Amino acid sequence: MPHREQGTGGSRALAAPSDLRFSSPSEYAALLRRAHDLALSGAAQPNVSPSIWASWQRALACGIDPDTHLPRHLHEVSDVVSLRREHPLAAVMPALTELLADENASGRHLLVLTNAQGEILWRVGSPAVLTQADGLEFMEGADWSEYGIGTNAISEVLVSGRAAQLFSAEHLVRTHHDWACTASPIRDPRTGALLGVLNVSGPLDTVTVDSMRMVKTGVRLAEELLKARPASSASPVPARHGALPESTASIAANPPQTGLALEFLGDRPAAVFPDGLRVPLSLRRAEILALLDSRSRGWSAEELAYEVHGETGAASTIRIEMHRIRAAAPGLVESNPYRLADGVRGTSDVSRVLRALRTGQLAEALNAYSAPLLSRSAAFAIESLRVELSDAVGTAIRASGSAELIQRWCATDMGSTDERAVHVLGRLLGPQDAGYLSFRARSERLDREFGL
Repeated sequence: MPHREQGTGGSRALAAPSDLRFSSPSEYAALLRRAHDLALSGAAQPNVSPSIWASWQRALACGIDPDTHLPRHLHEVSDVVSLRREHPLAAVMPALTELLADENASGRHLLVLTNAQGEILWRVGSPAVLTQADGLEFMEGADWSEYGIGTNAISEVLVSGRAAQLFSAEHLVRTHHDWACTASPIRDPRTGALLGVLNVSGPLDTVTVDSMRMVKTGVRLAEELLKARPASSASPVPARHGALPESTASIAANPPQTGLALEFLGDRPAAVFPDGLRVPLSLRRAEILALLDSRSRGWSAEELAYEVHGETGAASTIRIEMHRIRAAAPGLVESNPYRLADGVRGTSDVSRVLRALRTGQLAEALNAYSAPLLSRSAAFAIESLRVELSDAVGTAIRASGSAELIQRWCATDMGSTDERAVHVLGRLLGPQDAGYLSFRARSERLDREFGL
């Protein structure tokens, strides 16, 4: 009979010898699929655990189709970039990536981080795993709650508040039966409020007896990092579910009318004044202003000190920099909290790229995206913003179906390592096309040089 495993914090869903999950995953999956078929055929006493059966019934009642269902999408990937920047877990994603992600060409598992409602905000993995996930629409902006996609490890965490591991046909939707997923909640260490769900997914033979321990270690790391940060940075920001924060959406749709512009792309950041005067910014001041540009609700001096200088950062150092920035550019920055003035927000080159993505002007986005964000910066927070921007552009270009745009993207420094874009280009142009072959050769050379 099925049972709930004690001491693991999650459900061991369908009935089968539990040791087969790790010793013979294919045999275990076959048993689970038979139980899944029987349960959905109307068996009076389906051989599934009560918690999984209850989840299936709720999802089926919401209209989830086990044979054809794909998740609903709450945001476009370009909009998710803005959501990430406002989210408290942005501070811990770099550390979780370093600990748990496997982005090598041979990597087989996917790292996913959702918000408290189950919407995917981050995912990291090898090109091959990301391509597999794309087929399931297991991507940024997708709703992986029970209502959005049916029973899965993330939805089980959201329902129970505890860690969960689902294997093969423990998932309701059949296209997920080749996956094993392990997930655990991340909570605000000060208030206990749920901030999001950490999930690691991969083919059935990638799950091991240590998978749950690995995910829980990631959660402990995240919560310790949140505990070390200034108190205000660990509190989630209320927002309408399914929509961008109002201030961010307004800036995206209606860029401010101002003569001042900020340039963060490349290695020569600057403020450009209405009369055309271009004032270079030091790297440190550019990092501060780029962070202000990334979050409409603003930052405290303590938060900025942590993001720019790490644990040794002092709020007094930030206040001195802010005084100097104001002296050089009056009206640029407002206080309590520190934020860009209303007439300046949305005028940066980064904002122009994101605005073009949101409005579907992909050629304009490529024109505006001339170089990586603050390419000389090694600050974790800036590196995270840099990766997010490239991911947003790359995802939109790949999804466009335009060989011309994909070729332009692959020819840039930012798109030169986008193996998925090269793969899509091969499908569009054919495996013998000279343009495709040149980009594939370049991608393979970069893989060799970086040992991927």
